[in-house]
Amino acid sequence: MADSFYGEVLADHNLHPLHRHELADATHVCKGLNPTCGDDIELHLDIKDNIISDGSFTGIGCAISQASADIMLELVIGKTPDEAKHLTALFRKMIGGEISDDELEELEEAGALQTISKMPARVKCATLSWNTLERLLDESTHEH
Repeated sequence: MADSFYGEVLADHNLHPLHRHELADATHVCKGLNPTCGDDIELHLDIKDNIISDGSFTGIGCAISQASADIMLELVIGKTPDEAKHLTALFRKMIGGEISDDELEELEEAGALQTISKMPARVKCATLSWNTLERLLDESTHEH
């Protein structure tokens, strides 16, 4: 039953992404590319007063990379960059199969991607947006 729930979460974020659009007033933009399968995203964040106040993504990619980007944005909007980095680290632990149940709860819907840890060929699809987010946040903290 859990697998079908996770499949529905992924399908919903893929078919009806809330955050797949341009973000005209983005303060930070970063591109991510997975050359293995051609997934190509551009992440747009609006960071004001140390809070990710809005975010979006554009680009092309498989269902997993697109759903993962949408779920990730849903999770990090409203958080500080440090909180977003923490969630990225947890996501990486989950994909590596090393996450605790408490940590998994922090990831909310992103936990739907846990089954990807059993599909090595799809790991790069799921982590593309998270790696892009981490790079964007690292670059933004070096700007100050």
